[in-house]
Amino acid sequence: MRVRVEGDSMLPALRPGDWLWVRRGAPIRAGDLVVARLPADPSLLIVKRAAWKAADGWWLESDNQRAPGRRDSWDFGALPPSALVGRVALRYWPPTFLRAR
Repeated sequence: MRVRVEGDSMLPALRPGDWLWVRRGAPIRAGDLVVARLPADPSLLIVKRAAWKAADGWWLESDNQRAPGRRDSWDFGALPPSALVGRVALRYWPPTFLRAR
């Protein structure tokens, strides 16, 4: 599946406008970037870093904790595995050589 990044919560790893390939149902390890359903609104997807696996699910964190509107496990707790859509396989747009630094 394809996902477009919005917002600054995953800076510097991901920027708004990045496009990602997400592998549904892929095994998750601590440190992986994952796509999950937002608990307050399951129709919305979020991209976060899987920090660790807790007894009740995965603890997901933003790389940029100061981003406006950031929402992660510090707000809603660990997410059950059923809330995880998949693991980010790669960022395919924009190509690295086109990215402004």
